[in-house]
Amino acid sequence: MNHSSPANLAVIACPGGEVFADEVIFHLKQYYHHRFTKTVASLAKKYALDTTTVMQRLNFIHDAAGSDGLVNPHVPKIKAPARFSLFPNGEIKAEILESIRGKDVYIIQDVENHYPVSFNDGTVKKALSVNDHLMTILVTVDAVKQAGASHVTLVVPIYPYSRQHRKKGREGVTANRIGYILESLGVSRIITLDIHSREIGNGFNCMRLENLHASYQITRQLAKISEIQKGDFVVVSPDTGAVDRNKFYATAFKKSLALLYKERDYSKVSRDALENNIAVIKLLGDVRDKTVFMADDMLGTGGTLLKAMQFLKEQGAGKVICAISLPLFSGNAIEYFDNAYRDGLFYRIIGTNAVYQEELLKREWYISVNITKLFAQIISRLHHGQPLSSLLDNREIIEKLWAENQQNQPNQGQ
Repeated sequence: MNHSSPANLAVIACPGGEVFADEVIFHLKQYYHHRFTKTVASLAKKYALDTTTVMQRLNFIHDAAGSDGLVNPHVPKIKAPARFSLFPNGEIKAEILESIRGKDVYIIQDVENHYPVSFNDGTVKKALSVNDHLMTILVTVDAVKQAGASHVTLVVPIYPYSRQHRKKGREGVTANRIGYILESLGVSRIITLDIHSREIGNGFNCMRLENLHASYQITRQLAKISEIQKGDFVVVSPDTGAVDRNKFYATAFKKSLALLYKERDYSKVSRDALENNIAVIKLLGDVRDKTVFMADDMLGTGGTLLKAMQFLKEQGAGKVICAISLPLFSGNAIEYFDNAYRDGLFYRIIGTNAVYQEELLKREWYISVNITKLFAQIISRLHHGQPLSSLLDNREIIEKLWAENQQNQPNQGQ
């Protein structure tokens, strides 16, 4: 195993991404402490020394070399301090407050955090739009490159403008253009969660895109609130675009897959969750008296999902559970889902902390799963040049979880 130190690793948190970044750093520190402990134990055994002596000698080497965070096992320095200034005209400035020359830098930002964030050393607080957060990313990347970073990786749990990935007429392909801009500034890799379309990453020149999935974390939570192995459990795709995602779950759970087919009236413009352009919904499959599980990548205003829930209930569905990787809950979505929950349209929604939320976490019907450990694992492996395949394709670990779940409930019938 590679026991490299975090000396050349630096994480910079943009305003909006600080909570997510701090949790990622917490997991990274745990990894390095574990690696250091294993290294000490291995050396102690090899040279017949006690662990205290090995630690003292390693720290002596660290101090003699004058390396920042070379082998310090307890508090490895990972987070690089930065100052963000907001000027009266709306301009944003990023300053890196210590040397990062030659370091492998990871910039973390949550572009959908619309709660007030701090600028000017905490003297100014402002809620930012996606565009503001995107501009913050650009000035931060520029500052990091100007400071001499060796490699720059952008960590965005939600990729900005990901829904603008396909050209249908006289419109831009903004998702790809943002990638081109970031690549031109010197970003070598982007780490994100459940990107809306694979076409986005295919459009980059040299920049890599690591697309993570929260299916393992969602499956673990789902197993706690529903008896997946029972015969009355069915997976339903909320639309044709989510078929692959839900087929993945159906295959993993060894359950049948149903599909909701929607016809839209494009003469109407979808305004919010209650006023959308869905004209007809048809069901391919059977949901009567069954527990329904639906998964989707993104929830904006939630109109499509609310209509799907209502339709499933009309078809005789029992408990309805949904999983959302990117829970935006834009506009009045939380209020609409409060009403739907009171009306019995669904039981629970499982989301991730890819988006910073406060009000949503107070809801009885909402369950948040933490994905920061997954991101920390990816960052650690990238930094040490280790393979990512087992984390990017987590089918084996989900199958193992499913097998363990079946063993724990041997009397459950299919």
